[in-house]
Amino acid sequence: MIPAAADPDLRIAIDGALARIRERASELGPAFGALGDAITRAAQGGKRLRPALVTASFDAFRTGDANASAVLSVAAAFELLHTAFVVHDDVIDHDTMRRGVPNIGGEFRRRAQDDGADNDGAALVGDAAAILAGDILLHEAFRLVAMAHTDDATRDRLLTLLDDAVLISAAGELADVENSVAARHPSRISTLDTAFNKTAVYTFRAPLQAGALLGGADVDALRVLGDAGGRLGLAFQLVDDLIGAFGTTAQTGRDTGPDLRENKRTPLVALARESGAAPRVDEALALARTGPVAVREAQLVLEQTGARERMVHLVDETLAAVREASHDPALPHRAGALLRTLSDGIEGRIP
Repeated sequence: MIPAAADPDLRIAIDGALARIRERASELGPAFGALGDAITRAAQGGKRLRPALVTASFDAFRTGDANASAVLSVAAAFELLHTAFVVHDDVIDHDTMRRGVPNIGGEFRRRAQDDGADNDGAALVGDAAAILAGDILLHEAFRLVAMAHTDDATRDRLLTLLDDAVLISAAGELADVENSVAARHPSRISTLDTAFNKTAVYTFRAPLQAGALLGGADVDALRVLGDAGGRLGLAFQLVDDLIGAFGTTAQTGRDTGPDLRENKRTPLVALARESGAAPRVDEALALARTGPVAVREAQLVLEQTGARERMVHLVDETLAAVREASHDPALPHRAGALLRTLSDGIEGRIP
């Protein structure tokens, strides 16, 4: 949607923040130095969408050079925030690999095993390292915003955006975990609320508003942008759910249907169960973990219930509302164009 990785100034800002973590960590002993190195590796790669949204929104609203020095720090903060969430999410999911290589928890499990720890001890060390790494990244994200070169009023508003992003995302994550283990399946409304809270605020709404705020957007523009950003974030997550069920290996980076194999309780599944075929849906998803044939059967069941079509329609409706908002007179032309570009990019990801 936005070529974030192509912005050299943004790369420098993010790399600089990571270098500070690594340098400070190296002063506190070899184990903590190793954690600093692991944090740096964890933050490499990826699309860096969130910082790109900060800078794109800033460019859409900016007049002159106001806050130009602050925007890169704030953008880097959102990338570190994202990395923190990913690191903590791996702990919650008991994952020790990411992108085909050991994640922070996996690295420190191996480190502990090399030091003679048994499996339980290695798991304890790995989880502790990952939790601490996420905490450090969260701290650095807030530090970057607190130290940004802008006026006090703008800094306070930026910190409020970041505060909302952390708290709302944490609420969504907890609801997602609870939904995954509850005896009763969550309702469609519940899964949509969870999807919004877990992703939409920190991925789209807050970065877009932060960039606009630094660019000089007024209250009306920030309100319109916040509503549209939330809708973009929801659509983005719903498309992710479709990819998790129906996407290609190239889209998922894993075998097809990873969400089906893990029996995730997404809005897609809630829609399928609402069709009156809940027992059939539950049976198909329970078997999906057994292999590709069962995954394909689960995909067919979701399609036959109409859930896939309804999800695509929901995405289309959500993006249509964003495109309508993009023409709001409170937004400058460039900001409206940005919203339409983002809508097109999300729509283009639908499998």
